[in-house]
Amino acid sequence: MLHDYNIISSLDSIITLFTTLLTTPWILKTLGFVVLAGSIIALIERSGGVGGFVDFILNKKGLVTSQRSALMLSYILGVIIFVETSITALVSGAVGKPLCDKYKIPHAKLALVCDSTSAPIGSLIVFNGYGALLLGLINTQISLGYIDANATEVLIDALKYNFYAIIALIVTFLFIYFSFDIGPMKEGKYESSLGKEVNTSLSSMYYMLLPIGLMVSLVFVFLYVTGDGEILKGSGSSSIFYTMLSTLVFTLFYYTLTKNISFGVWFKTAFDGAKSFVPVSLILVFAFAIGDVTGELKTGVYLASLASEVIHPYFLAAVIFLLSSTISFSTGTSWGTFSIMVPIAVPMAVGMDANVILAIGAVISGGIFGDHCSPISDTTIISSMAADCEVIEHVKTQLPYALISATLSFILFIIFSLI
Repeated sequence: MLHDYNIISSLDSIITLFTTLLTTPWILKTLGFVVLAGSIIALIERSGGVGGFVDFILNKKGLVTSQRSALMLSYILGVIIFVETSITALVSGAVGKPLCDKYKIPHAKLALVCDSTSAPIGSLIVFNGYGALLLGLINTQISLGYIDANATEVLIDALKYNFYAIIALIVTFLFIYFSFDIGPMKEGKYESSLGKEVNTSLSSMYYMLLPIGLMVSLVFVFLYVTGDGEILKGSGSSSIFYTMLSTLVFTLFYYTLTKNISFGVWFKTAFDGAKSFVPVSLILVFAFAIGDVTGELKTGVYLASLASEVIHPYFLAAVIFLLSSTISFSTGTSWGTFSIMVPIAVPMAVGMDANVILAIGAVISGGIFGDHCSPISDTTIISSMAADCEVIEHVKTQLPYALISATLSFILFIIFSLI
């Protein structure tokens, strides 16, 4: 469509697209993060730390005694670790996966928990890249004269209307507590790590906890460094890449110096783990490519222009939510959706004398919903990876829960527009 159906021009454009993608620093760092995550997960498992941790919480402390408490532990970790969506999903999955194997929990359930506490919690507690992006977009609208307020205050007010993230967290909690399975989740069956044997040898749980703790804390450090002293301005892609690289080096010294494993075993395990995650990185490359193409088609701008001609002010926030959801689902990125929709939603709200703060909240909410359930979203793919669940199975089983949250959010945007 972009090249008037000319095959030669289209092929040339595809080659250029992938060349550009594979030479873009943040994309390379994101792909590097995925591969390094594969190495670290394999090493933690090989060290016996997972077995030690499971033994500690099951037998020594009795913290986890059922399927409910196993999933609840991953949920709590996902809420606490809000600094970066990929790290949130990775840690929740790393901790929850052995517990799923212990209690025969379908990995699709763990993937739902990982995904539902990554982007949603990250968009509510915005001491991360989301905060930096949204502050920048809001500041632009202030400089254009559409908003007469402090950007930080506007963002904090808008987060109160991030209905989807709030409801998704509540729905996920209820899903865990009451164990209600709907749609394809009813058919979900337990498979031990996609048919692979899991190393359950017992060793010190610190072989698992120290690398994970280092991983979480280093994200803050690198966000601070890459942001020149301001965490909110730090580079998310650089931070997670340097974090994973540092954690991998840490495991080398920690595991070999404590004679947990030899250097040869460490190297082979790291290589095998990285190799097993190469398909995940390829999925991400194609997802980024699809996102770029839909961006070139200007789907979001087109949809917004259609909507602006026919909607009533009372339905503006709800329509902005739907538009943002559609764009985010189609492109697989909440970041791109925010960048497209904030400059459109704010002038629309001002021109129609509607609530600007509510409109910004609708953009955030819709962007998170689409990102949350899109099969080409990086958080969807990484959550599937962390939980050892097939991507399509995760998308199918998660969608009914996401739609419940989205429907309630849509209704709330109409109600709050009226009042």
